[in-house]
Amino acid sequence: AAAQAALHHYYGIEKQPLPAKLFGIFPHAVQSRGHKLLRGFDDVFCAPHSRHTTIRVADVANVPDLDILAVSDRAGLYLAASKDGSRVFVTGHSEYDVDTLEKEYLRDVQAGLPIEPPENYYEGNDVHAAPQLSWRAHGSLLFANWLNYFVYQETPYDIGSIPKEKHRG
Repeated sequence: AAAQAALHHYYGIEKQPLPAKLFGIFPHAVQSRGHKLLRGFDDVFCAPHSRHTTIRVADVANVPDLDILAVSDRAGLYLAASKDGSRVFVTGHSEYDVDTLEKEYLRDVQAGLPIEPPENYYEGNDVHAAPQLSWRAHGSLLFANWLNYFVYQETPYDIGSIPKEKHRG
């Protein structure tokens, strides 16, 4: 939801409701092989999603300042960034632990909410089987690349070279 809100705030891109909750682990294809955020990524990688709305890839493609970095046939946009790398938008949840989707699923079942089991999550799609962790390596790599290439290497060593913030009156 935060990435969707930021895409709306900075670029006017509206989120779109989904007919049912997008819930599970989905394969994503790298769209920009040379981008620093994706260094070390396989051509296809998995990431968790849990949401009721989406951002249309076509809407992001219409913004000249944005690069589409990874998409999924089933889950849509996963990763986009501004051309200068100062804004990164992740619509999935690579930070999730192995049991996060299970806890969310069981919570919703107990509350009597209409919920399907998370897709591609349990071995054999059997809710009594153990969840399958298939996203940790790529999630860790995404955060490591962001910290290295867009925070650490871009932060000025000399505090005097950091631009002063303009105050609004």
